Amino acid sequence: MSKNKIYLPLFLSIATVIGIFVGSSLNYNKPSAILFNSSPQEQKIKKLIDFIEYDYVDKVNTDSILDGTIKNIVSKLDPHSVYIPVKEHDEIAEKMNGKFVGVGIQYRMINDTLTVINTIKNGPSEQIGIKAGDRILIANKDTLYGKKNNEIVKVLKGEINSTVKVKVYRKSQDTLLTFKIKRGEVAINSIDAAYLLKDNIGYIKLHNFTATSYKEFKKELIKLIAKGMHTLVLDLRGNTGGFISVTTKIIDEFLEDEKLIVFTKNNKGYVEKTFATEIGDFENGKIYVLIDEDSASASEILAGALQDNDKGIIVGRRSFGKGLVQQDMGLGDGSSVRLTTARYYTPTGRSIQKPYKLNHKKKYYQDDFQTRYIQGELTNKDSIHVIDSLKYITPKGKIVYGGGGIIPDVFVPLDTSVMFGSVHFRLLSDFVFNHIDNNRKNFENMNIDIFMDDFDKDEKIVNLYIKEIQQKYNHKAINKKQIKHYLKAVFARELFDYLGFYQVLNTQDEVIKKVLELENIDE
Repeated sequence: MSKNKIYLPLFLSIATVIGIFVGSSLNYNKPSAILFNSSPQEQKIKKLIDFIEYDYVDKVNTDSILDGTIKNIVSKLDPHSVYIPVKEHDEIAEKMNGKFVGVGIQYRMINDTLTVINTIKNGPSEQIGIKAGDRILIANKDTLYGKKNNEIVKVLKGEINSTVKVKVYRKSQDTLLTFKIKRGEVAINSIDAAYLLKDNIGYIKLHNFTATSYKEFKKELIKLIAKGMHTLVLDLRGNTGGFISVTTKIIDEFLEDEKLIVFTKNNKGYVEKTFATEIGDFENGKIYVLIDEDSASASEILAGALQDNDKGIIVGRRSFGKGLVQQDMGLGDGSSVRLTTARYYTPTGRSIQKPYKLNHKKKYYQDDFQTRYIQGELTNKDSIHVIDSLKYITPKGKIVYGGGGIIPDVFVPLDTSVMFGSVHFRLLSDFVFNHIDNNRKNFENMNIDIFMDDFDKDEKIVNLYIKEIQQKYNHKAINKKQIKHYLKAVFARELFDYLGFYQVLNTQDEVIKKVLELENIDE
C-alpha cells in the first residue's frame, strides 16, 4: 500500500476539521460562531461558571445555577418569553405535538393505588381490554402502590413498541389479571366536545391549538355539516393558544379567498401577511365564537380575524390580551428558550397586546381576573376600558378596539351564582368515582341519550352526596339545584368523557343561552 493511501484518512479528517472551523468563522450571526468568537460578556459568564465549578469551597450544581440565570435573564424581556429546561422540554413538546408514547390511560391515585379512571380511545390499554376501575398494582415487577406521579410516568412511558407487563386488580370481578401492553402513540385531543346543540346548530369546544388541532377540527366540522349544521358555535373559552400556523388553517375554513387573516411584524420591521385560500368548507355558514378572559393568543387571532372581516359574532367577555409571537429556539443540550420574536396584528391593524412594561405587580399581568372583577368589567359591559386612539373600523363599518384583548360583539356577564371551585370539583369527582366504582354494572349499557334524560330522576344520588359532604366536611350552605347540575356533569365526564361533560354543562350555560336567544330558539 502506498504512503499516500496510508495517510489519506488523516488528510481527510484534518480537511474536515478545517472546513468546519472556516465555515463557522465566516458566519458570525449564527449561534455556532460563539464557539470561536464569544463576546467579552459571554467569556465573563463562562469564567464565572468555571470558577464556581473548580474553586468554590462547597460542591455546587452549576447546571442548576445556569438554568436559574438563563430563566432570570429571559424573564426580564416580556411575560411570554420563557426558558424551558431539559426536564420540562419533553412534556411541553408532547402537549404541543398532540401525542405521546405510553399505555393510554387516565388515572388517579385512590388510597395510594393507581386506579384507571378511563382508557384513552383506541389507545394501547383499551385495545387489550383494560377497563375503567382497574387497579394497576405492578408494572414490570415494580410495585406502583404509593408511588409519586413522576415515578409512575417513568414506568408507564417508554419507547414506541416497547412492552410493559402489568398486574391488575379488577374490583367488579374480584380477580387479579395480567396484561402485556405494547406502548404506542397516544393522541392528546384538543377538541373536548363536538355535537349538535339544537337542530342545525353545531358546537365545537377547542381547548388549545396543537399540531393536530386542524386535522381534529376539520374532521368534526365535516361530520357536523353532514348532520345538517348551518350555524357553528366555536367555544374558545379558556383556550390559551398554541401554533399560529394551525390557527390560520382553522380560520381559513370560514373566510373567503384572499381575505387577510393576520399579519406579524418583527424588530426589523419585516411584515408577514397570511391570507385565506379557497379551501374553506364553512365560508357560507354562520358562526359564533365564544371567548372569555382566559382566551389568549391563537384564540384572539381567530376571534380578531373573524371580527375584522365582519364574519360571525363574537360572544362573551374581553379576551386575555396577548399579541406576541414566540419561537422555540434550542440551546443545544435539550433545553430551549421560547423567545418573543414578533407582534401580531388583526386584519384592521389592531395590536391586542395589553400593557406589561409598566406593571410592577408580579401577578397582575398573568392573573388580572381580580382586577377586572373589582373594576366591574366581568359583570358590566360599560366597565370595559377602551382607548379612543386605538379605534378601528371594519369593512362594514363596525367599530373595534386595540390595546388589550378582543372586546366581544355581544357581552355576557360572568355568572357569579356559580361558585364551584377546584375543591368542590375534587369532592364531586371523588364521590362520583366511588359511586360508579361500587355500582359499575348499573352504568355499563347506558348511552349518553338515556343518561341525559333519566339520570337521578328520584334525586337519590344528589341527596346521598349532600348528606356526605354535610357530615364529612361540615358544609352548611347548599344549593341543591346547582349541585345536582354539576354532579350530573361529572358523572357524564366519568362515563362519556368530556363530550358528556359539556353536553350537560351547556344546558345551563349563560353564554350558550345567549347564542340560542340570538338565534331565536327557546331552551
